[in-house]
Amino acid sequence: MDAYIKYLLGFGPHVSDRRVRAEWQRRTKNVCKPCWEVKYCPYGPLVEDFPLLPPTRAEAIEHNHFLTKQLAAGAYDRKRHRELGRQVREFNPRRYPVAHKRSDVEKSCTVFGHMCPVFFVNEPLTETQELRRVGPHIPRSVMLRVVRRDNNQCQMCGKLLRDNEIEFDHIIPRSRGGSSEEHNLRVACMECNRTKGAHCESWPPPV
Repeated sequence: MDAYIKYLLGFGPHVSDRRVRAEWQRRTKNVCKPCWEVKYCPYGPLVEDFPLLPPTRAEAIEHNHFLTKQLAAGAYDRKRHRELGRQVREFNPRRYPVAHKRSDVEKSCTVFGHMCPVFFVNEPLTETQELRRVGPHIPRSVMLRVVRRDNNQCQMCGKLLRDNEIEFDHIIPRSRGGSSEEHNLRVACMECNRTKGAHCESWPPPV
């Protein structure tokens, strides 16, 4: 894990990645990411003040090859040539991840690419200071309201369902911070619910 990300989370560079990831996951388990839930980013360009994911090993190697060619062609002034020459000589591909973990990619802004601030400074609370319902349990009263609202009909394929065929789909999956509240639930048949899996609300894709 990048040392700057560890620093922003309050850890020193020598703390193990495993420990940092476990703590980060605990902090962000209940996080509300506005661009997922209300399609709006309150941070805007401020996102650019947060770190980018480091390049993968393949990207870093490719960039190092590019710098080597540029240096050989004399593309830089003396000072820049000296700095980049040292960077090329000290390049160690093992310092870069082979690939990024999916959980890290999902913490990045899809527009700016930087890590989203909400994953660094967050509380598992709503504007009303009530804990968000994020566990697997859905109160019966909520189930009944969702079934009545959706008229016993799968909201993905349109199939009319008997009571014992009804399942509840989290539009924004729990694994991605989605709550188990009425606004994030919809009636689904078993086939659609299993097919959608951990996809977000834009499922099924448009034909």
